Amino acid sequence: MNSEQFQPASILQKAYNALKDAIPIIERLPKSQKFTLGDRLQNLLSEILEMLIEAHYSAKIEKLPLLQKVNIKLEKLRFFTRLCFDLGYLSARQYEDFVRRHDEIGRMAGGWIKSLLPRPPIGT
Repeated sequence: MNSEQFQPASILQKAYNALKDAIPIIERLPKSQKFTLGDRLQNLLSEILEMLIEAHYSAKIEKLPLLQKVNIKLEKLRFFTRLCFDLGYLSARQYEDFVRRHDEIGRMAGGWIKSLLPRPPIGT
């Protein structure tokens, strides 16, 4: 897959849906966590969406660093999501849904990154 074949619109929609679906859950966090852990989760999801939008509209040379930052933010998001689950703020079903979504966005970002890297010559 080269960069001309990769369609970033689907990853943007996945990131948007992840944020949209997380907001009601974040709003139900206990007051003691809503403005700390909840804000952190919402900010990470928002930043991931924003970076993906920036990558979509950036020149090819600017895409790779943005997408690498997306991967770092996704990893942070995984840890904060697990913390919510371990503290009992997410059900097993909610946690599994979040993990599935984050992993899917991560795989798509990885595919986008791969599409931007130079291909080795055939036969090597």
